[in-house]
Amino acid sequence: MLRTNGAITIFSAPSNRMIFFHLDSNRDKSPFVTDKAGVPLEQNPLKDARVRRAISKAINRPAIAERVMEGLALPAGQFVPDGFFGFSPALKPESFDPDGARKLLAEAGYPDGFGLTLHGPNNRYVNDEQVVQAVAQMLNRVGIVTKVEVLPFSVYVTRARKYDFSAALLGWGVSTGEVSYPLRSLVATVNAEKGLGTWNWSRYSNPKMDALLEQGLAIVDNAKREKILQSAAELAMRDQAVVPLHYQVNTWAARKGYSYTPRTDERTYAHEVKPQ
Repeated sequence: MLRTNGAITIFSAPSNRMIFFHLDSNRDKSPFVTDKAGVPLEQNPLKDARVRRAISKAINRPAIAERVMEGLALPAGQFVPDGFFGFSPALKPESFDPDGARKLLAEAGYPDGFGLTLHGPNNRYVNDEQVVQAVAQMLNRVGIVTKVEVLPFSVYVTRARKYDFSAALLGWGVSTGEVSYPLRSLVATVNAEKGLGTWNWSRYSNPKMDALLEQGLAIVDNAKREKILQSAAELAMRDQAVVPLHYQVNTWAARKGYSYTPRTDERTYAHEVKPQ
């Protein structure tokens, strides 16, 4: 362990990269949604926000952060971490609530659950395959019989962008520093002419959210713009447009005698390494 090596100094900071699941909330029939015997369902339960919320409640984010990520992650409840433009104090990471998940599934008409395959990459994000496996185990415990298929990212992303999957893991860094970037890329209604929804694998669409986003993008006053974008993010999260899991924690190691200021964007620059 580098942390116990006296010749090494560790520098860590939360990343602006959110790891999350897209859920197919658009199609009437989804390719990897079945009954518990594996027979494809004619009606896609993921279209129901109660089912999407049930999936979110079934996930134990602190356990993923502490065990799967070995403490190098923070549970996420929205598109950007605290300190970024558009962060909403009203949005907290979903509490682990398996009983609540079962109740929501029953309300949505799936008291016995259904079948689902989670897809993800196995060479893109920190412990990505293990994260998908952990979420699958948690969903199984609330009655969603869950399988896992992971692929090299180059293969995976090509298929995901063709909407081949029902539930797909993705990571998104906020390189612009504000929430409008993930909103317009991940959950805005797909609109090629406007460049919206370019990574909206779930095909989520909410005209009210779109209107708030476009309003926020057109306003110069930062205080007003932030409030509007916060409202857009809150609306998307109430719909469970995506299922946030965690923010990665970026970590660097340097030889004793040198310091490095951790960056949220995961980049490493040699000129920023300083002698102590």
